[in-house]
Amino acid sequence: MIKIVIDTNVIISSALSPTGNPAKVVQLIDKKDKVQFFYTEKIFAEYTRVLSYGHLKIYPEEKEYILNRVLNFGILTNPPISTIAMPDETDRIFYDAAKAAKAILITGNLKHYPKLPFIMPPIEFITQLLI
Repeated sequence: MIKIVIDTNVIISSALSPTGNPAKVVQLIDKKDKVQFFYTEKIFAEYTRVLSYGHLKIYPEEKEYILNRVLNFGILTNPPISTIAMPDETDRIFYDAAKAAKAILITGNLKHYPKLPFIMPPIEFITQLLI
């Protein structure tokens, strides 16, 4: 069983391109035999906020589908706040959730995080860990 935390950019990419690697990652949320998906209240609020951006043109049904999957299949966690230096402070919520859950953080913005082996892009996660 692989534990995962998914950055918002992967969620958005999955909604915009339903056949891409980010979509393959998001489709795993309900596959409890393969992954355990972790999120926090702040992560859920971030997903909700960004999925609502009008310029992204994400259909309301797609937004609700994704958010319902998070709520129905995700594991809500409340990690402690870390003190590690972050290139992008707004991404600390994802880092902290992954660190506390001992999960892989899947992101399309590696430059926003410290270079650590548990932080990887969707393609690496899919090709290296889900073989």
